[in-house]
Amino acid sequence: MPAEAPTERPTVLVVDDEPDILKLLEYTLKEEYEVLTAEGGMRGLEILRERDVALILADQRMPGMSGSEFLERSLLIRPKAVRMVLTGYTDINYAIEAINQGKVYLYLTKPWEDSDLRLKVKHAVQVHVLEQANEQLAGELRRLTAQLLRENVELKREVEGRYTFDNIVGRSPAMQRTFDLLTRVIDSPTTVLITGETGTGKELIARAIHYNSPRRSKLFVAQNCAALVENLLESELFGHRKGAFTGAVEDKKGLFEVADGGTILLDEVGDMPPALQASLLRVLQDGEIKRVGDTAARSVDVRVISATNKNLEQAVQEGKFREDLFYRLHVFPIRIPALRERKEDTPLLVDHFLKKYALRANKGVRGITPAALDLLVAYDFPGNVRELENEIERAVALVSSGSPVTPDLLSEKITAPRRREAAAAHSVSDASVGALRERLQAFERAVIRQELERHGWNRTQTAKTLGISLRPFMEKLKRYGITERETKG
Repeated sequence: MPAEAPTERPTVLVVDDEPDILKLLEYTLKEEYEVLTAEGGMRGLEILRERDVALILADQRMPGMSGSEFLERSLLIRPKAVRMVLTGYTDINYAIEAINQGKVYLYLTKPWEDSDLRLKVKHAVQVHVLEQANEQLAGELRRLTAQLLRENVELKREVEGRYTFDNIVGRSPAMQRTFDLLTRVIDSPTTVLITGETGTGKELIARAIHYNSPRRSKLFVAQNCAALVENLLESELFGHRKGAFTGAVEDKKGLFEVADGGTILLDEVGDMPPALQASLLRVLQDGEIKRVGDTAARSVDVRVISATNKNLEQAVQEGKFREDLFYRLHVFPIRIPALRERKEDTPLLVDHFLKKYALRANKGVRGITPAALDLLVAYDFPGNVRELENEIERAVALVSSGSPVTPDLLSEKITAPRRREAAAAHSVSDASVGALRERLQAFERAVIRQELERHGWNRTQTAKTLGISLRPFMEKLKRYGITERETKG
């Protein structure tokens, strides 16, 4: 879009001791500029104290105060104005000296051509306008730079805060053991191997290690080793030289160089091709990488955290993973428990994700009903925490603002097992059940098992829920042959 025309004409101050010259200059310039005139330097200084101007045009030979003295004093009042001097041929040396000293932009000799005068005045005013615009842009640039610095500091604090151990949800004994290992390894450069099923939060743990370590001010980068074919993965990790292969149009740093001084996460390291395993071993042993197509090795200082959902020891036995690399990666192993192994953390995670997605959706979600929470706790979540998070995000999308999450908002996979159990518990029409006493006992046994599972096999809590004392309850368990092993079998 074209720039908007200025709303006001530039102002020019003309200073001369001859009224006729003032009138002539005013007449010549008034169509394009607002022209102020002053007879002599003293009057010119008075005007400058009252008015801002783009250009000062002053005669050199004036009684009382010369043009050179006036222009020098004008610098103290309007330093940003552009200065021109009218001079006779005998004063040209002064004008040149003044230009060299930076006090005067141009000089104009007497007598002048009107076209020459207009052109030089136009150029001088343009210089003023450009300098003003540049100054505004420089000020805006300084402001934006300061703003970016503040935002970067805030973003860094936010990222570091997001990956503190306090934000890793879990109070179960299994997670407490994990936290204990994390606190022991964060301050060292030790290579860490994080194992666990898909969706347990291995990358979250890796980021927490980095952002709580002495390397937090440097970069954290992550690469899924199963996401790229061998050649692309090699280039991504170690970089390449220009011309190393088709499409390598310039030199490229790999992630190991990018993360120099920081941390790299090699996710799904068990899927790394055998040829690259040797290159990774070189990094771990010698701290050196070699770009694709390069003959020179480069030193890097990178902490390596690897993660996998595979059994690397079995992969070593099967010849799919280098044994020497396994021992290099397995210096400090941390296993992240599956969600089904820490069901007592499920309510905490549900509350955490409800707050997260309610805030993101700008919904006033009123928590979750006990029945819906019981269904989530009972479900094993083969996709672990990630699957639970997806379930809560879906529920928040479905729930009405101001309402709680109810069972009908949960997925079929969550609600179906409980409906089948309820149907079995209430089905008394089958002739094989036998007499009324046997039917009641079968029903009681099904209810007890259902409540035990709901309470994570906490017998005291289950008995309290069913409204009976613990001793009679334990006798019923013995009579019905109900054991945790029998249920899981």
